[in-house]
Amino acid sequence: MKCIIFDLDGTLGNTLPLCIAAFKASIEPLAGRSLTDQEIIATFGPSEEGTVQALIPDHYDQGVEDYLKAYRELHHMCPAPFPGIAALLDQAQANQVALALVTGKGARSTEITLDLFGIRSYFRVIETGSPHGPRKVEGIQHVLQQLDVKPEDALYVGDTPSDIESSRTAGIPVAAAAWADTSDAEQLRSYHPDQLFTTIDDFKQYIETWARA
Repeated sequence: MKCIIFDLDGTLGNTLPLCIAAFKASIEPLAGRSLTDQEIIATFGPSEEGTVQALIPDHYDQGVEDYLKAYRELHHMCPAPFPGIAALLDQAQANQVALALVTGKGARSTEITLDLFGIRSYFRVIETGSPHGPRKVEGIQHVLQQLDVKPEDALYVGDTPSDIESSRTAGIPVAAAAWADTSDAEQLRSYHPDQLFTTIDDFKQYIETWARA
């Protein structure tokens, strides 16, 4: 294994509740109505800009700026990555593994979170989402090209069924990250990932095992 590619929301940090809270704070005043969590989650796939376009197309520009403002202001809800993530990233680097990030988040919100988490410098390549639809497959492919890594020598780590499907389409192995409260381990297992980890420590031990092999 030469490269580990991480998802962000729900994989590196418990940011999904933050995203939903920021959407409600920014979109509800412009929409003039309340939004359910599921109504917001149903728009995920595209970046946040795509969610704004889907829910309040007539207020797109203001909606995007209001969302980013609320996202930054509410980031105290998730002030740090999951415990153990920084040590995991350190360990991977110590074993000469290139680290990359492929997320559905927009570029601006991704930078906010990486800066506040203090983990921006770990990732040699960062691919973010598009308002026009999911692009994780393209993101994974771009990472492999930029790092000159073969698909079989990489691993994608994500917390949703779509992460598993995107990895399969891109032709790389995938590990399901089931350590967040928002993840569903049994649902993820039904998609047959190459590996599934319910704790960060388990994933860390996995890295140690193959590094010694």
